[in-house]
Amino acid sequence: MNTSDNEAQADIAWMRRLAEEGGQSPMRGASILFAAGTIYGAASLFHWAVQAGLVSEPGPIQGVVWLAATVLFLIVVVFLSMRLGRDGGVKTGAGRATGAVWTGVGYGIFALMSAIAVVGYRMGEEAAMVSLALIPSVIMALYGVGWGVTGAMQKSRPLSGLAIASLLAAPALALLTGRPEQYLAYAACLILLMALPGFMLMRGSGRS
Repeated sequence: MNTSDNEAQADIAWMRRLAEEGGQSPMRGASILFAAGTIYGAASLFHWAVQAGLVSEPGPIQGVVWLAATVLFLIVVVFLSMRLGRDGGVKTGAGRATGAVWTGVGYGIFALMSAIAVVGYRMGEEAAMVSLALIPSVIMALYGVGWGVTGAMQKSRPLSGLAIASLLAAPALALLTGRPEQYLAYAACLILLMALPGFMLMRGSGRS
């Protein structure tokens, strides 16, 4: 047996081990997903209320609310990450893969927001507004990737279903561009496709 055959068998064994671990181990970090859906879902609801005229807007309050939501989320992430580190537990290959993809989704969203800020600076407010209108759709597409990998690693059809729902939500939200209902629908997506699944995963695993 040559070296390439040994490497191929090792790769197959590693992939089989990932699949077995994914089906046996609970998902870690579900509390972070719950926090993301809850915090940004609330911010999206407030954004909708302002656009719909239900709440008066004293200055650029919408931007302040999203900034405050981001600061709050970062604080919560640091706290939850420290708690997860203290809790220890079994760290499987599937768990590491799932954690890596959601970390990548988070960095991707940060890069997206930075890029939009640069577009606004270089091309003016009108271009920035067009870019901002795409944020809900792009974020749902990124969530679809996150749930897709998670579903595959955990061997879970419901989680894979969340991936499909998130991807379908992306163009659906784009259809509402320019209407206050876009952020109401976005809030519903964040709660139903992020906060609620995160909460259910927390309960199912009996830990964060």
